[in-house]
Amino acid sequence: MIQSQAKKEWFGRNFQLLLLGQIISILGSALLRFGLSLYALDLTGRADIFGTLYALSSIPLLLSPIGGAIADRFNRRHLIVIFDFASCLVVLGFLFLLTGGHATVAVIGMVMVLLSLISAMYQPAVQASIPLLVQESRLEQANGMVNGIGALAQMAAPVLGGILYGILGLQTLLIGSGIAFFLSAVMQLFMDIPFVKREQKQNIVATLAADMKEGFAYVARQRSILKAMILAALLNFILTPFFVVGGPIILRVTMHSSDTLYGVGMGILECSTILGALTIGIFAKKMKMSTLFRWLLIIAVLLLPLSLSLTPWMLGLGYYPAYILFIASVIPIAMSLTIISIFVLTRVQRQTPNDLLGKVMAIIMAVAQIAAPIGQIVYGKLFETFSKQVYIPALLMFAAMLGMAWVTKRFYHNQIEEGQEVAR
Repeated sequence: MIQSQAKKEWFGRNFQLLLLGQIISILGSALLRFGLSLYALDLTGRADIFGTLYALSSIPLLLSPIGGAIADRFNRRHLIVIFDFASCLVVLGFLFLLTGGHATVAVIGMVMVLLSLISAMYQPAVQASIPLLVQESRLEQANGMVNGIGALAQMAAPVLGGILYGILGLQTLLIGSGIAFFLSAVMQLFMDIPFVKREQKQNIVATLAADMKEGFAYVARQRSILKAMILAALLNFILTPFFVVGGPIILRVTMHSSDTLYGVGMGILECSTILGALTIGIFAKKMKMSTLFRWLLIIAVLLLPLSLSLTPWMLGLGYYPAYILFIASVIPIAMSLTIISIFVLTRVQRQTPNDLLGKVMAIIMAVAQIAAPIGQIVYGKLFETFSKQVYIPALLMFAAMLGMAWVTKRFYHNQIEEGQEVAR
């Protein structure tokens, strides 16, 4: 009865509290990790340590399937509150060490890993709670808001983290973050997320291991979910790394952008991702899995003018024509990428039982996260090899997107046939 009442709300108080807590927790964690990296840079003067610490802090995100198992086993509201309190304690503990002069590089690394680990546990609980708090017809929009916050955090963390660290100093940043995590935890005590306690026959470690095994088995058994995971991984391998690695290289090295126009270009790229997340509700009503390949074809077509902007002929016309054409191509591509990702994940949410939802979502997200750094390495090699012909990696991505569109058409044509067989 509680669950049905929660689902009747579009974006009621419970979802609003969840969203507000998400803003504080995700942005706060990202700000702190970046601020701590800067502090380590100031402490050692070594850029390699700065980069290594920031990279290591992302590794625990691959442990999100464990967080998914926990999210399906325990009360999700309690978990969200506990994770916020845990973030608060980690921050205040480090503040105590900093005040006492014991904030070594090793301690900084440990704190960054702990904050990232908490985020890895926190996100599956949030993702699994969304279908319980909003009306099913609003699920795409709700996911868009949550994903938009994640994208905003990634965009804002380097900027805000650097500004706040420079103006306030690390100590003030830590105090403010600790208070924010505490207030978020208290605020979310007033959330109501439906929960049905499940029977536990073994100790907690064995139970969670069995739950994770069940989650992986379910994903492998449900072909439609397995296809969605492959699609998410391919998007993260082909498209996302191109902009992460290629964006700075194209704007800074190929086009010789000024500091201002470089910042504008990267900002537009990030804002396009957020815009896609916030406008998913407009497009979701007309989207179908059987026609998803058309969206991928549109992205492929948009990659042609993007590639043109990187050719010697276009670059020879002057700086602004190439820059404008590149940005004009990037905006709809980044928006489409976000819309497709959210739409596919929402479909998985709809067809996954609540007691498996945390695990399934966490597994898909973990696989997608693994694909991204592999793609970054590949694009790094491509841009190094074709440093004088940067349009070639773009054309290779065009070919890859055509192939992905064909695979997606085959995937979801078969899925429709399977659904008809089940119906019969």
